[in-house]
Amino acid sequence: MRIVCKDVTAEMLYDVLHDTSYRKKWDANMVETYDIGRLTVNADNRDFVTMRSWLPLGNDYMIINYSVKHPQHPPKKDYVRAVSLLTGYLIQSNGATSSTLYYLTQVDPRGSLPKWVVNRVSQFVAPKAMRKIYKASLKYPEWKRKHNPTLKPWMFPEQNTLPTINLSELTLQRADSLENIDESCVSEEKTVHSDDEET
Repeated sequence: MRIVCKDVTAEMLYDVLHDTSYRKKWDANMVETYDIGRLTVNADNRDFVTMRSWLPLGNDYMIINYSVKHPQHPPKKDYVRAVSLLTGYLIQSNGATSSTLYYLTQVDPRGSLPKWVVNRVSQFVAPKAMRKIYKASLKYPEWKRKHNPTLKPWMFPEQNTLPTINLSELTLQRADSLENIDESCVSEEKTVHSDDEET
């Protein structure tokens, strides 16, 4: 997919896609997000569970993620764990005040939905999501001025205080090794995400 974002710089779009505090304001589909650690200064591991990497490319930017298994973050009760085989954003600058966002995703939502339903729904959901990202980007500068305006660990690695994850703890979730997970019997345990946050 592709959308041209007039009056939105490539850097601003990059910030919107990274800023999880802001995403909670505009993305009603996001139930919860938190970072559990980092592998390098430009890669982290997020519950879905994915490993996300990003790279500024001059005036352009790239964000890519794919699913991994993490032993301390098993599937949760009452949730079907989807698998991102590959998802990515490419943000290209179109000059000082415009950019183009490209989005590619190959996701297996798992569960019992027939493939034709998933494919049909994705024709409507993805374009709507792209428009929401664009609209959120237009409002981001005003919001960010009031909410930690200098905090951008995706741009300034020294701001990233996440613990480092040992790569040997992760297992790549490959398409040819997807498990049929019956999550109806998974026990619900309390998980601590930070010193003051518990679910």
